[in-house]
Amino acid sequence: MAPEPFCPFVGETCAGRGIRMAVARTGENRSLYTKLFLGIVLCTVVTLTLTSTILLVFFNRIALGQVYRSDLATLTQTSREVVGMTDSAQSLSFQIYRNLNVSKLMFYSDPNIYDVVAAMAELQNYLLSMTYIESIYVYNPKSEYMYISANQGQNGMIETNQMLDKEILQLLSHYKDYKPFTPIPRTLLVDAESGKQEAVYSYLCYDAIGAPKVVNSAVIVNIKAQWINKDIGNHADGSVGKSFIIDNRGRLLSGDEPVPGTSREDSLPILQRIVADSDSGYFVDKVNGEKSLISYTEPDPLEWRYVRSTPYALVTREVQGIQRTTIGIAAIILAAGLLLSWYLSRRLYVPIDRMANRMKMLEVEKRNSLYTIRQDFLRNLMLGREAINPKTLRERLAAFGIGFDFNQEYRLVLLKIDRFKQFAESRESDLRVYKYAILNIGSELASQAYPIETIDLEGDSALLLLGCPFSPEQADEIYLQSLLAQIQKAVEEHLRIGVTIAYSEPDNQVLHLHAVFKKVKEASQYRMLKGHRSIIRAQDVLVAPTKDYAYPEEREKKLIEAMMSGKLEEARVQYEQIVGEASRYPIVVLQSVISHLILKLVSIMRIMQRNHSFEFDHSPEWAMPAMERFETLEEVNDFFHGVMGEIQEKLVEKRSMRHEDLIKRINELIARHYSNPNLSLNWVAEELDMSPSYVGRIYKQIAFKAIVDAINTVRMERSLELLQQTHYSVAEIAERTGFTNSSYFYRMFKKHYGLTPTDYRKNAGDEDGGTDGEAL
Repeated sequence: MAPEPFCPFVGETCAGRGIRMAVARTGENRSLYTKLFLGIVLCTVVTLTLTSTILLVFFNRIALGQVYRSDLATLTQTSREVVGMTDSAQSLSFQIYRNLNVSKLMFYSDPNIYDVVAAMAELQNYLLSMTYIESIYVYNPKSEYMYISANQGQNGMIETNQMLDKEILQLLSHYKDYKPFTPIPRTLLVDAESGKQEAVYSYLCYDAIGAPKVVNSAVIVNIKAQWINKDIGNHADGSVGKSFIIDNRGRLLSGDEPVPGTSREDSLPILQRIVADSDSGYFVDKVNGEKSLISYTEPDPLEWRYVRSTPYALVTREVQGIQRTTIGIAAIILAAGLLLSWYLSRRLYVPIDRMANRMKMLEVEKRNSLYTIRQDFLRNLMLGREAINPKTLRERLAAFGIGFDFNQEYRLVLLKIDRFKQFAESRESDLRVYKYAILNIGSELASQAYPIETIDLEGDSALLLLGCPFSPEQADEIYLQSLLAQIQKAVEEHLRIGVTIAYSEPDNQVLHLHAVFKKVKEASQYRMLKGHRSIIRAQDVLVAPTKDYAYPEEREKKLIEAMMSGKLEEARVQYEQIVGEASRYPIVVLQSVISHLILKLVSIMRIMQRNHSFEFDHSPEWAMPAMERFETLEEVNDFFHGVMGEIQEKLVEKRSMRHEDLIKRINELIARHYSNPNLSLNWVAEELDMSPSYVGRIYKQIAFKAIVDAINTVRMERSLELLQQTHYSVAEIAERTGFTNSSYFYRMFKKHYGLTPTDYRKNAGDEDGGTDGEAL
């Protein structure tokens, strides 16, 4: 047996030292058990004692605060819904203003009836699609009419002096008294006979430029009051309290009234106290002689405030019940806690060693996953998810072992995998490995000239952080572009992957990091214009402002007409002009134009599918493909040209089939009526109810001969049969085959067959063994 190893530190064997350490560890565990037990007991007792005391002394205040927070959450949600309704009304008003048909009502003093019908149809569509809208008014001071689309009451073109809603004209006359797009509580008279009224909130959208007294035009959206007041007033769901609105004019509005009310004298002190506080809060006061908890919100964007009054007795009654329940539960928890403390203390100290070992394992795993942690940190830094403080950032970089200095000059280089969709589908399981290889290649080549960090940005992108170059020669722009080209070439040679590279200008402020990343990311989108395997300099993609772009609707109309008529070349010209003009603006303009054109293309294909029963290889059911499908403008052009070519083929095929049917009908007419002396192009066209020039042109294009030649050919063939099979005279045969005189028949027969009818019959008779010919 081998001797027991000697421990050189204290002059004893390792086994003896192990026994001594085990005994010491056992003592430590027992001490830990005692500390655990006493600590848990002490914490339980102190916690429950303090909690009970706090609950007994301050529970009223806590409960009031809870009720206030609950009320505030409900009232704030109601406020958001009202603001959201206001935003919807504003968006709808702007949309109506931009609507071409409706704008004619606002700016033309006497629009024609077709424009009025179209505009009213548009207003009715808005009304049907948004159920919370009671009515929409379109006002033009130059017109004697108000254009109304409503769920009830007056509808259509209403003379202003015949309107039931007289108040709206007063609002328009005093429009300066109202803040734009602030709800105005009103009551509409919807039925003069029955006196029926409808409570609404009106939103004014008007054009008053250069009009000091009267607006130039206006759109009024009336929203049903119950949509805004649905959470205001007494609550039928059993919740206590009552809610109110204080509008921007200080009026108190209640959901219980059919018509929003005005300020009340008995509530004036409460209103003044609420208005004096610019923040949300609560207080206790008397409402209608009853002590109540009054909760209120801060002014919302409409300068409205929402108030709820809850009887104080109801709040405190629930609090007293909760107090008794809490004391009982605390006593039970205390007793159970003491028992559990004793049991858990004995059970917890046993796995202490296991927990310590587990902590060591976690530390090892943390070291192993440091790369992932670093990547997440750098990725969040680029995406703006990390708060940037230069001092703490330096500490965190050091903690992660990142030596990159963001306070010196740095660049961002974004690499995007070309044709990523096909690449991801074919190598999905190895995608991370390939991206790691791309980053490794970029790091190896760039580290010769720059300090570098690499970041996997997920998807098709990876990022290189290049620091301050090691030498002045390497700071040159030409050197950088040469290095990036080497990276492209190396990735393609080793991985068979094409990459597009976008890089930023130098920067030396860490606070600019996210902004620089956004610029280089936007620059990478210009791969659509520059193509695959391009190198894009971020500052080179500055183009005209987006706001200067106007979509060429006339060109789109010509494009659609050309496609519908099968004029492929003209359609391509219009398409290339639309896309070419959009490509001079920011890439988002080009992307939106392409998306719009694809939707138009889908619409055209569906119309053709419905009208002509076409079956397309590019089915219009795919809806608009995502812009990620196209990485370059060349791919977009190929897609459009392919679809336009298919449309042209379908139209040509359809037209060809129609022409073939026409030729067949003409040939049938000639075969049946060849003996008719009047048979001619005009006679055929009259039978077909078509233009003679059109019939003659189509027949010659398809059959490669004129109709008169086809008639003569049929007549000659029939006359040949009669000469061979009958004993009719030549004159009778000429008459039976539609010739008006024998001499013309002679000339035509000789022209076709090289001899006269008599000679032909004689030769045919000799060949038949002396068959008697028929005399003329």
